[in-house]
Amino acid sequence: MTLTQLNNFKQRLLKLQQGLHELEEEFAQSGETVILDQNSVGRLSRMDAMQSQQMSLEASRRREMQADNIEGGLRRIESGQYGFCFYCEEAIDIKRLDADPTYTRCLKCAD
Repeated sequence: MTLTQLNNFKQRLLKLQQGLHELEEEFAQSGETVILDQNSVGRLSRMDAMQSQQMSLEASRRREMQADNIEGGLRRIESGQYGFCFYCEEAIDIKRLDADPTYTRCLKCAD
């Protein structure tokens, strides 16, 4: 992998990281405890609100996992290990990294 390609992947990872931070700030209040006045809200509305809360919490969990993957990619760039498979230590195809710069396994080991 060339230095230019490595820098491009670093910039993509940093951009992804920034986007996730912005999303997390935007949706921070979505996962708060659902408190509804049971006198004015029906049972289905409460169920909808609780389901919405659970979906928000799951989305937040996925964003955290993606943030960890991005951070790992940035650490691998700094350590010189970026672009190499965790399992077989062979180079990951550039096209695969273009699809998702957080990949840590080559196509063969991803199966």
